[in-house]
Order: sequence, then structure tokens, then C-alpha cells
Amino acid sequence: MMIDLFAALKSRNEPLFYFGLICLLSAVLMLLIAKFSHVQINGVNTWYKPFKFALSIGTFCWTMGWYTGYLELPDQVSTFSWTTITLLGFELFYITFQAARGQLSHYNISSSLYTSLTAAMAFAAMGATLYTGYIGILFCTVQFPELPGYYLWAIRIGIFLFVIFAFEGAIIGANGSHSVGGSGDGDGIPLLNWSRKYGDLRIAHFVGMHALQVLPLMAYYLLRDIKLVIISGLVYGALALFCLLQALNSKPLLSFSQ
Repeated sequence: MMIDLFAALKSRNEPLFYFGLICLLSAVLMLLIAKFSHVQINGVNTWYKPFKFALSIGTFCWTMGWYTGYLELPDQVSTFSWTTITLLGFELFYITFQAARGQLSHYNISSSLYTSLTAAMAFAAMGATLYTGYIGILFCTVQFPELPGYYLWAIRIGIFLFVIFAFEGAIIGANGSHSVGGSGDGDGIPLLNWSRKYGDLRIAHFVGMHALQVLPLMAYYLLRDIKLVIISGLVYGALALFCLLQALNSKPLLSFSQ
């Protein structure tokens, strides 16, 4: 069954399939390296960050590869795919390179070079996000007679929630940190490192962006109704917004006794 899934992903968008595969295999490798590396940044193993980015980018590429397979616009899909690979490939490379050196990637303004590279990462992420939003617009304007309406609406809502909460990264950048009300990552929940003491802007970022996968899967396998999909999209967006407001008010979403 997995072989059939891989074959389908490859046939729908070969560039994003292979880039996503490289990212996901890299994530596994980084997690293994983390088991043997004791280098830390802000109290957290330096390899956890590139691991999470590689996993997230790989999942994103496979997801968008699947969705763009519905678009009978080969030139536009090809341009989107290679632009995404270039922009996100640069971001992941720099994050991994800095992790290997035991250095910060984001929020690193210790020199003009690092400041420029941090800005370049931000522009790369913004470019990929805006282009994804354009793909969302195509899903609103192109006809898809073979797709169930509830599934099509889930893709639309999922893409636009992804775009909105991907841009929440601008709030993180303006804040100069993902933490609100305190600093330090060593107290976070395992692997994700979401703070248990302070507000953490990464939670809304994570929840909102993964509407891209959650809503279409729910629509296709569970909801199967346009009204239920729209209501679920509103509820999901409200959940992500709640996570953001919690963080902005310096409140942790998850807190356990220390």
C-alpha cells in the first residue's frame, strides 16, 4: 500500500515528490544524529530544529504535490514546484548548516552576514507562502468536476488557513523570539519544545499551518458534507487563533507540574 502511495505521489508531482522524500529522509537522519550529539542551543539539542523543519517541509511538499496533481496546468504547477524547492531548500540548508555549527539560524543578528541570511530566510518563507496562496486562488477559480464539493472546499480552506498562520511567523520575527513573557526552551514538552512556562507563538503557527493536511483528510474520510467542512474550518481556525491569543497573553497552552 505504501508503494502505491509513493507511486501516486510521484506521478502527480515528481519534483515535489523527490524533494519531499529527501526532506523526510533527512529528518530521520537528523533525529539519529541528535541521539549522539550533546550540542545545545538555548537548552535544546541543536539538531531538533532542523529535524522539525525537514519533517514539516517534506510533509508540505508531498501535500502540495498531491493537490497540484488535480490542476491541469502543467506549466504553472512546474513553476510553483521548482520555486518552492528553491526557496524552502535554501531555508532548510541554512538551518541545518547552522545547527551543525552549533549556531543560531533564526534571530541571529550577531553580524551583518547573519542578519542578512536571517532576512533571506524570511523572504524565502514569505515567497513560498504567497505562491501557495496563489495555488489556493486557482482552486477557487478552476473547475474540478471530478472532485467532491466537500473535498474541494476542504482543500481551499486548508490552503488559506495555512497561508494565514504561516504569516503568523511575522509576529514571531517582530517579537524577536517565539516566547512571550519569558525565555528559555529547556522547559518545553518533549521534541516539540513548546514552552510549559510562557506563551509560545509556535503553537498557533503549527496548528494553523497543518490545516493544510487535517481538513482535507477529515473531509474525505469523515465529514463528506460541504456545510460540515466549512463549520469545521471555522472551528479549526478559531482553535489556531485561540492558541495565538494564549501566547500573546504570555500563557502556555500546555502546562504540567514541574
